[in-house]
Amino acid sequence: MNFLEGEIILIDKPLDWTSFDVVNKIKFALKKKYGKIKIGHAGTLDPKATGLLILCTGKKTKEIESIQNAEKEYTGTFFLGATTECYDTERPVNQTFDISHISNDVIVETAKLFIGEQEQFPPAHSAVKIDGKRAYELARAGKEVPIKSKVITIHTFELTNIELPLFDFRVQCTKGTYIRSLAHDFGKKLNNGAYLHSLRRTKIGNYSVDNALTVEQFLQKI
Repeated sequence: MNFLEGEIILIDKPLDWTSFDVVNKIKFALKKKYGKIKIGHAGTLDPKATGLLILCTGKKTKEIESIQNAEKEYTGTFFLGATTECYDTERPVNQTFDISHISNDVIVETAKLFIGEQEQFPPAHSAVKIDGKRAYELARAGKEVPIKSKVITIHTFELTNIELPLFDFRVQCTKGTYIRSLAHDFGKKLNNGAYLHSLRRTKIGNYSVDNALTVEQFLQKI
């Protein structure tokens, strides 16, 4: 591998690591062995998400934008009947709801309503920039976060298993889609509450997590 010239690295991001944790770990290892190398990643994953994280080095960093613009695929689990401030498990449950009246059929039909182009509001606890600051920085400081909606498209929203309060899904969507917001909006559509219980990014464009290495495997390989 010629990291100075440019390589595309597929990493399976572990749980509770930030995307920057992964980049910094690999950047330090490459610098130690090869000297200073330009490196960046194509598409941030939240700490509570696992799966495909694409890193580019050298001249391949020019491809970051085109990789980021590609369609994404995710699998994961929603928790129905509760909400959290950040729409996932990073913060504790702040409200609970009765789900005894909600059937599996209603959940399947609700998923169909989200397929296609739509407006979506990113979570307040997200990396969206507002006046030069990350939204999550404002949210954690207790300040109001004036987030604007984005137009996104969900091509596939497949429910793969339902065992309430949890149900599993597979989603194919465009760049900028927040699965945490999808979970939150799903709960609202049912006049209830929901949050993202687990998330794994499985594909970015033609790149698959099946071909990715763990951080440890990569470090052993270089």
